[in-house]
Amino acid sequence: MTQQSMSLGARAIAALFLYWAGAAMAQSGTATPPLKRTEIVRGDVSVPNREAIVAHIEIAAGATAPRHTHPGDEISYFLGGEGELLIDGQPPRRLKAGEAFIIPAGIVHAARNPGAEPARLVGVYILEKGQPLATPAK
Repeated sequence: MTQQSMSLGARAIAALFLYWAGAAMAQSGTATPPLKRTEIVRGDVSVPNREAIVAHIEIAAGATAPRHTHPGDEISYFLGGEGELLIDGQPPRRLKAGEAFIIPAGIVHAARNPGAEPARLVGVYILEKGQPLATPAK
C-alpha cells in the first residue's frame, strides 16, 4: 500500500508511529524503524515514585536512532553487533558486544549502527513513574 492510497486516519497513525520511532519511509513505502525497544519487565524500585524497565533494544544495520532523552537514567549493555553512542557535546563512542554505557537523565543522545547486522542491547531504565520511556529531542 502506498502512502497516497492510505486513508487520512491511517496516514495520521503512520505519521505518529514514524515520529515516535524515528523511522523513515523506505522507497517501497514500508516503514523500517531504526530503533526497536521491547519491554521485558517493569517494576518498582526502592526509590519512591520510581520504576525500573528492562528492555531488549535493537538498532537496524546502517540505521541511526534519532536524538532523544529519557526522564531517568539509562544503563545499557551490548549483546551483539556494534554501535556508536552519540551524546551531544561529546565525541562519538564506538561500542561492541560485551561493552556497556550509562546515560544520566535528561542527556540528549542518539545511536548509530555502522555495521551490517543489527546491534542488540539490554537497556535498564530507572524512571519516574508515569513518564514516557523516551522523548524525541529538538
